[in-house]
Amino acid sequence: MSTGGDGGREVEVNRVFIGAGCNRVVNNVSWGACGLVAFGAQNAVSIFCPESAQIQTTLPGHTAVVNCTQWLPSAKFSFKAKHLERHYLLSGDADGTIILWELDLLSGKWRHVLQVPESHKKGVTCITGIMVSETVAIFASTSSDSSVHIWELTFPSTNGGDCKLLSLESLSVGSKPMVALALAELPGNTEHLVLAMGGLDNKIHLYCGERTGKFIHACELKGHTDWIRSLDFSLPICANGEGKPILLVSSSQDRGIRIWKMALHNDDLATRKTSGIWMNVVTVGELSHCALGFYGGHWSSNGNSILAHGYGGSFHLWKNVGVDLDNWQPQKVPSGHFAAVADISWAKSGEYLLSVSHDQTTRIFAPWQREASFRDGVSWHEIARPQVHGHDINCATIIQGKGNHRFVSGADEKVARVFEAPLSFLKTLNHAILQKSSEDLQSGVQILGANMSALGLSQKPIYVQADHETTNRNGNDASDTLETIPDAVPVVLTEPPIEDQLAWHTLWPESHKLYGHGNELFSLCCDHGGNLVASSCKAQSATVAEIWLWEVGSWKAVGQLSSHSLTVTQMEFSHDDKLLLSVSRDRQFSVFTIERTGPNDTSYQLLARQEAHKRIIWACSWNPFGHEFATGSRDKTVKIWAVENQSSVKHLTTLPQFKTSITALSWAGLDRKRNSGLLAIGMENGLIELWSLSIDRTLPSATAALVYRLDPVMCHASAVNRLAWRSPEKSEDSSSIQLASCGADNCVRVFDVKVD
Repeated sequence: MSTGGDGGREVEVNRVFIGAGCNRVVNNVSWGACGLVAFGAQNAVSIFCPESAQIQTTLPGHTAVVNCTQWLPSAKFSFKAKHLERHYLLSGDADGTIILWELDLLSGKWRHVLQVPESHKKGVTCITGIMVSETVAIFASTSSDSSVHIWELTFPSTNGGDCKLLSLESLSVGSKPMVALALAELPGNTEHLVLAMGGLDNKIHLYCGERTGKFIHACELKGHTDWIRSLDFSLPICANGEGKPILLVSSSQDRGIRIWKMALHNDDLATRKTSGIWMNVVTVGELSHCALGFYGGHWSSNGNSILAHGYGGSFHLWKNVGVDLDNWQPQKVPSGHFAAVADISWAKSGEYLLSVSHDQTTRIFAPWQREASFRDGVSWHEIARPQVHGHDINCATIIQGKGNHRFVSGADEKVARVFEAPLSFLKTLNHAILQKSSEDLQSGVQILGANMSALGLSQKPIYVQADHETTNRNGNDASDTLETIPDAVPVVLTEPPIEDQLAWHTLWPESHKLYGHGNELFSLCCDHGGNLVASSCKAQSATVAEIWLWEVGSWKAVGQLSSHSLTVTQMEFSHDDKLLLSVSRDRQFSVFTIERTGPNDTSYQLLARQEAHKRIIWACSWNPFGHEFATGSRDKTVKIWAVENQSSVKHLTTLPQFKTSITALSWAGLDRKRNSGLLAIGMENGLIELWSLSIDRTLPSATAALVYRLDPVMCHASAVNRLAWRSPEKSEDSSSIQLASCGADNCVRVFDVKVD
């Protein structure tokens, strides 16, 4: 939605990038006959293109974590999809809801078709489906409520038509629920179906039925000694009108894979397989410290690519690039956090975006400008994972000002940690942005990368002149013991890295620890000159709620600012660094004057404190052109304030009440002469709005107008945790600025905002 505002100013918003990890559930990923991959990212369904390694969109609609997805047709049935203009996708969540989506291949647009009625009472654990014709599909779903539902789905013959859904059967499977399903047509009889299900009773149950329903229990397959994780049928093959046997493969928690043959009674099984021995032909995967197991694997429709998703929310893709011999090579895939993203911060010159998450990682996303085949030569990728931690990370800030790239992060521990970019990252960044901006930094950097400590907390530097022969840092000869941690091998990357490189070889060394807070860190910010960092922690008392000031470089504590009685939720320095604004759970904001009288001397004073809202204040942001600021609260309001004569704060205006809590704010300046700008507002329901703000200092007063409401498909599916503008002066085009956002839906997003 776009509306005129700020003197008729028009705003256009385009999606640039989505970063998200995959939910850690077995049946979460599905590869469609259309060539796209669907997966659940928290409570949204994400769609990515393996060819471009980019997430194309996310589909909001679920109110709980997405557990499973299923394309109709899937890649397995691509031979039945050659003439289809519309493909369909089923998704099931932890509340038992199943949603059907439609993709129009010509326009690339998605449509929420329907929500399956009579859904499960508990979480959906698996959905499987087959195409019995170009217009009819049969699908089944199972749940932890110990039921299995079977449906017939008829697709519309015209664009935008209605899908017809018919319930065929509902089965109760006893006290131990099923978690894996597979559906197939019986050999030589397309009017009859077989449904295999497996679960916590360690058995595979086969049900047979007609396409019209009436499924009966046929038999049990015993052999596994632990619960069944996955099932799949081979495609039925007919030769000379005669149906050949189909195979059922089962995998179990017992680490075993079994293959079962299903054939007609009068079939001569003795002539169908010669030895019964299956051989391992190709092995792919990173068999190393960071491969904590895969949750699922999928074939592409042409059979030359394999996709897996792993414990760390990551994707792994291998493609057979060999001509005469198999040659399986890892490919680029999208990546991102697999838990809520708590904070983001732009690099000081806007080259990259840093994010921190409750998945205990810090990640760097950047546009890689050497891929001319995709979107004018620019595509975004994760280029480094500077911190892999042992605690959930809540906040981060990049140090502004001159010098090497540095950031401070705060986690569910009482210490803040300072990290400095190693030489390998500086050179990789130059490859990504096709610039030599950091060559002056490289000459003084003697650290090549970092190694992880045994407890997963500190990260130790690897020096350029280190003894490369020392591969075992524990001083013994047993290089393969549990106590030994493999050395990282930091290298300069000339193309976007894959997961194995990111997880281990792109760490930044930790240079300092900042001790002082009494509880877990909650908020961090840096001033624009790169001189001071402010930090806060979770607090239930005034003493613990103090804001600490740290001097950049010496990292000495130079101030403890007392004002709030509960957790300070966000802080921000004014753009001239003379004032520090803080907001808190105690419903108050505080404004402090900050003055640096010398290299080691900082003075501060509380200028104003005011109870500004009726509920928790989650967010605040300064006007880049002055001492006006905005506050946003759980009371569903955004208020604009002004600091007058460095002595008091005046309320200028309150925006019309929103429908939900305000969780994030970021103010961008557009016109200094007119003192106008854009205020980005993020909400608890995941939506984002852009408001124009004009400040008249003669009265003083503020004029606000809604100029753009982002489409829900472009927004987050859960609360927006932080918004951050890339400074206009750091953008190539002054009429276009970039807005980054992160949320509880595990996503990091970047938007292009064009202002006329």
